[in-house]
Amino acid sequence: MPDPLKGQLGNHLKHVLLISVDGMHEVDLRLWIKNHPNGALAALAKRGTTYSNALTTAPSDSFPGMVAQVTGGTPFSAGVFYDDSYDRTFFAPSSNCAGTPGAETTFAENLDKSLADVTGGGTLGDALSQIDPANLPMTFVNGKCTIVYPHQFIRVNTIFEVLRAHSLHTAWSDKHPAYEILNGPSGKGIEDLYTPEINSQLPGAPSGKDYTSSFSGVRLYDSIKVTAVINQIQAKNSVGTYVGYVPAVFGMNFQAVSVGQKLATAGYGDDADLVGGYTDAVGTPGNALSLQLAFIDDSIGKIVTALKTYNRYDDTAIIISAKHGQSPINLAKRRAIKDTYSTVLANDGYGFNIADDASLIWLDPSKRTEEALEKTKADLKAASSALGIETILGREELKKIYRDPATDDRTPDFFVVSQKGVVYTSGTKLAEHGGVADDDRHVGLLVSAPGLKGKTVDAPVFTTQIAPSILAFFNIPGIELEAVRIEKTLPLPSLRD
Repeated sequence: MPDPLKGQLGNHLKHVLLISVDGMHEVDLRLWIKNHPNGALAALAKRGTTYSNALTTAPSDSFPGMVAQVTGGTPFSAGVFYDDSYDRTFFAPSSNCAGTPGAETTFAENLDKSLADVTGGGTLGDALSQIDPANLPMTFVNGKCTIVYPHQFIRVNTIFEVLRAHSLHTAWSDKHPAYEILNGPSGKGIEDLYTPEINSQLPGAPSGKDYTSSFSGVRLYDSIKVTAVINQIQAKNSVGTYVGYVPAVFGMNFQAVSVGQKLATAGYGDDADLVGGYTDAVGTPGNALSLQLAFIDDSIGKIVTALKTYNRYDDTAIIISAKHGQSPINLAKRRAIKDTYSTVLANDGYGFNIADDASLIWLDPSKRTEEALEKTKADLKAASSALGIETILGREELKKIYRDPATDDRTPDFFVVSQKGVVYTSGTKLAEHGGVADDDRHVGLLVSAPGLKGKTVDAPVFTTQIAPSILAFFNIPGIELEAVRIEKTLPLPSLRD
């Protein structure tokens, strides 16, 4: 089948800059552009295609959300449900595969050698040096117990691996060394992987306060990655060493908006009057979130200026999207509930659950009988009011969306859809992501490139379509991505002049 973008934009593009503004809803992007017509995002939209009905993955966690953009696949093909999930064949870190299989698989800041500073206890630009092998889950491979690095967890290849196979250069920057997962199964997809740790100690702040503990702190953190991207535009690597090329595909994620949506009040180094979240149900940002959005616009402006200064702008496509949104936008709907799933299900063969604004539940494989599954469902129904449960998806429903949990090692036994506005927390966070609400999944998506002319597409699209679209820009067939073949993912529509 011919590639629908071949011969359109791909003939004169040399670079794709991918930016994920984590937490950015479609309404955030739309209102910001409307109210700031002279900003960087507005300028990109004028030479771009904006998708008003783009959805990220379900669950809407950062890990599957980012994996989707670089593989073209959902958890169905990639096997990645959450950064903190479960595998029925794995064993706990440092266990030497002793005991019965079934273990939590946490690929986040927990992997780092140290959270004392942004290096994660290793060397920036070398993600594996930041990861302590003793923190990795274990499994049997060819009869031998071995650790599982993040790139060995993903089941399908990534755009970075495909591009390297075509002798093109690649780079990426993200919030944890665990994003080494984006290397793909080969472990070699990203030449320049820059992973400053967002949950490390914020310089000058009280002990235990990380970069997410204040609005200004997370802006400082994101600025580190902006510098890395600008270095790459200058034919340097992320840490500023001259390498003589600009990557074919490179980019970063921003965390400032996500923190602006979640953090309730001013943190360390912030003005006392700053309050996070939105002021109404239609997405008007409060004063703190406005600051964060302004920072994003300004930072993207600096990146665009660098592209123009070094004569890269006219041969670069820029994709702005988000791994996830955040729920609820309307804070009047917010209902904070402690995560007590493990207590409620303690006698049901409980294995593990993750709960942010939905809950994924796995039973212990050694106790996972039909009776245990039925009892778990009954106990969840009995706790529906206390836990804010809207719908309980069990095996019959889940195998229609993902793989059958009876035979797949990763698919949860239950996916609990919470009532809109529920946030599982014992703290003050205003919003969360991970669920399937519109506020979680309806994200901003803008593709800006020479030859595009300010069009808006209202038809439904998915962030999985970013991956084959990037390959199409280089006249590489999308079917070189395994997830694209499995899930029949198409490039984004209307990417032509």
